[in-house]
Amino acid sequence: MIEAVFFDLYETLITEWENNQKKATYSIQELGLEEAVYKREWALRRNKRMDGTYPDHQSVLIDIMASQRLEVDQKTIEAIHQNRVRAKLVPFQNIDIAIIDMLMTLRRLRIRIGLISNCAPEEVEGWNTSMLAELFDDVVFSYEMRLSKPNPEIYEKACKNLNVSATNSIFIGDGGFNELEGATNSGMKAYHATWFLPKHLHDNITGYSKLYHPAQILEVVKQRNI
Repeated sequence: MIEAVFFDLYETLITEWENNQKKATYSIQELGLEEAVYKREWALRRNKRMDGTYPDHQSVLIDIMASQRLEVDQKTIEAIHQNRVRAKLVPFQNIDIAIIDMLMTLRRLRIRIGLISNCAPEEVEGWNTSMLAELFDDVVFSYEMRLSKPNPEIYEKACKNLNVSATNSIFIGDGGFNELEGATNSGMKAYHATWFLPKHLHDNITGYSKLYHPAQILEVVKQRNI
């Protein structure tokens, strides 16, 4: 019996991509860093961005600049931050109707709905005003929990918030951050969401049942709840 369905956010419920390119981008050119250097330093800080070690986007930029022994212009930092916020708002607009229909059907079936997202604060500023927010019973953002996927504790916390057991819950995600493995290790049944992924990436993750359309989630729930 499935009591709850937990979802990843980016590339599962919303997507940053359209026609093989980002829907919205922003520039860090004003920092005065080579792009390759910036990308390297940004990637090195990924885990600490996700688990809340860095309190905000601005502090990440300041730390990157300090690591390169470059002066920090606070106005430039803030301008880049605001551009990133605007870019991250875009995926929350025009959410795929198939996603909304699936979530509304889960609610009609009285299935609890939870979110478990690895994210930094600026990446989810659009959540509360999006169509998704009112359809969820609980939301777990990694930066708030000071935990990130695939740590089993974040899945356990999400289950506790909804008062459901992991064994009676399923997790749906695109597979980033080894999230499917983390869900499995917590006791959930994990499914690989591929609808936003390019076809050539569908087989990059193996060992998990693949879902090619949001409506297939409803089939899984109904089959397991017969």
